[in-house]
Amino acid sequence: MGAGWGMTIPLTKIAVSTGYQHFGLIFWQLAICSVLLGVVQTLRGRWPIITPATLRLFLIIALVGTILPNSASYTAAIYLPGGVLSILISTVPMFAFPIALMMGNDRFQRRRLGGLVLGFIGVLILIGPEARLSDSTTIGFILLGLVAPLFYGFEGNYVAKYGTQGLDPVETLFGACILGVILIFPTTLASGQWIDLRQPWSAPDYALFLSSLLHVFVYTTYVWLVGRVGSVFASQVSYAVTLFAVFWSIILLGERPGLWFWGALLIMLLGMFLVAPRRQTATIE
Repeated sequence: MGAGWGMTIPLTKIAVSTGYQHFGLIFWQLAICSVLLGVVQTLRGRWPIITPATLRLFLIIALVGTILPNSASYTAAIYLPGGVLSILISTVPMFAFPIALMMGNDRFQRRRLGGLVLGFIGVLILIGPEARLSDSTTIGFILLGLVAPLFYGFEGNYVAKYGTQGLDPVETLFGACILGVILIFPTTLASGQWIDLRQPWSAPDYALFLSSLLHVFVYTTYVWLVGRVGSVFASQVSYAVTLFAVFWSIILLGERPGLWFWGALLIMLLGMFLVAPRRQTATIE
C-alpha cells in the first residue's frame, strides 16, 4: 500500500505538468475508480445499501478523502518538488493523533507529544532552508501541501469511530466515488477545467490513469486497515509512503534532494515513530 500510495506523488507531478487542473483531474480519478469498482461489484453481485447513514459516510469519504485533499495536493504539486510532497504526506500521523484525542479514539502519551514536536520541526526545516531551493517553492504552498494529511487524519478517525455502516471497503469506496463524481462534475464544467480524454494521450493522461488505479487499491486497503487496527496505527503506512515517494521521485522525476531535505526526512520519520502506538496496543480482531 505504501509503495502504491508513494507512486501517486510523482504521478501527480506528471499529471499537472502540462496545465491540467485539480477539478478535472479529480473528476476523472473518481470516474475511473467508479467504473473499476463497478465492474468488481458486478462480478461480486453486491451493491451498497443506500440509507441516510451510508450517504453520510459516502459524503465524508468523497469530500474529506478525495475532493478536498486532492484539490490542495494537485495545486501544491505544481509548485513543490515530489520529495517535499513526500515529506508533507508523512504528517498524517501527526494530525491523526490529536484528532483521535479530540474524538476519543485514543489516549494521551508524552512520547507521542514529543513526536508531534519533531514533526513540527521537520516542517519548519522545509519552510526554512528547503523552501529556498526553488524560486517557485514558497511557504504558502508548503502549508497548502499540509491540507491533504490533515483531511486524511480526520477521515481515518471518522471511519475508526463510526465504522462503515456494515459495508465492506469496496462497497464503501464505490459509493463514495459515485457520489464524488456527482458532486464534482458541475464544478469541473463551471470552472473550465474539463479534460478531454478523447485526444491522443500523453504522459499526464497516462499518469492520471495509473494514479486512479492505485487510488482504488490504496483507499480500499486503507479503509479496511482502519477498521481492523484503528486510525492512528493504520496511519503508520506514512512511513512506507514517504520512503517510496522519495524513491519514485528520484527514479521518475530525476530529483536530487539536498542535505536539508534528508535532515527533515529523518526528523519526520523519528517523529512518526514516536507518535505511532506501540505494536501491542493495536487490537486486531
